[in-house]
Amino acid sequence: MTSHEVEPAVKQLETATLGGGCFWCFEPVFEALTGVHKVTVGYAGGSLPEPSYHQVGSGSTGHAEVVQIEFDPQEISYREILEAFFSVHDPTTPNRQGADFGTQYRSLILYHSPDQQTTAEALIREFKAEGIWDSPIVTQVQPYRAFYLGEDYHQDYYEKNPSAGYCRVVIEPKLAKFRKRFAQKLKTEPTPAG
Repeated sequence: MTSHEVEPAVKQLETATLGGGCFWCFEPVFEALTGVHKVTVGYAGGSLPEPSYHQVGSGSTGHAEVVQIEFDPQEISYREILEAFFSVHDPTTPNRQGADFGTQYRSLILYHSPDQQTTAEALIREFKAEGIWDSPIVTQVQPYRAFYLGEDYHQDYYEKNPSAGYCRVVIEPKLAKFRKRFAQKLKTEPTPAG
């Protein structure tokens, strides 16, 4: 590199950690958003170090199924991440999303900074004031402490299993609704050369 060349700026990614039901449903939603660089499924919000899916599913660890999202705040804001989050789950059902029930399916925002906490709490207040839902919002807003990676077979579940019953019946309709509502925020598919 010569003295006249400018080094490319290193992107400063931020992290969001969110839970709101089965992580299989959240992963493809957030992966579709412009500005999102990586989505990983796992467990957070509980007390047991390195929990397994079976342990989390028992309800004894206090963990929730979550997605950890790495995003570029220059392309998508934390508020926009949260707006997407609230659009794809019901934040009024304690410990339940559709047919899935248990504390591992609770609505949960684990903030990584005071700014994230302020943004989350302000957005929830706005939603309450607007009366978007008939029932009270029960989303927990708590400090992030640790994230435990989900097992390999949970990562990219929808992408690996598109014809599975759960994917067709639960994830596809949710994803289609999301894509329609957030069309302007979706990544564009590269067009094949030739």
